[in-house]
Amino acid sequence: MDPRLERLWWTLRIAFGLTAFLAGLDKFFGLLVNWVQYLSPLITKTIPVSPDVFMRVVGVIEMAVGILVLTGLTRLGGYIMMAWLTLIALSLLTTGHYFDVAVRDLGLAVGAYAMARISEVREEAYAKHRVGRLQTV
Repeated sequence: MDPRLERLWWTLRIAFGLTAFLAGLDKFFGLLVNWVQYLSPLITKTIPVSPDVFMRVVGVIEMAVGILVLTGLTRLGGYIMMAWLTLIALSLLTTGHYFDVAVRDLGLAVGAYAMARISEVREEAYAKHRVGRLQTV
């Protein structure tokens, strides 16, 4: 694969993986922000747990997605992250506030999609390389 794409893939993988993991971890500590403020009133009315507990569940999901991306399941993690960020953006739109954050999250969703697609190209290139090496043996 083109070394320029390889560097891009590693940059996206590390940035998205760490961001998801650290944002998820912060759901337990609240050092970055009070995450509950971003919850849609529609969600807080329908969830069977407190908003704090719900955000911790969200944090676990985000940490899991970050680990997927960082440990090599980048394509799968990228697609999950894309869907997750899109859902977050849609939820933010229902708050009546935080439209800027919703737009940012949609942009991040596009970046996660790009990372997943580059991962597919990368996987195909390595598979072709392996098949080519086996045929020459």
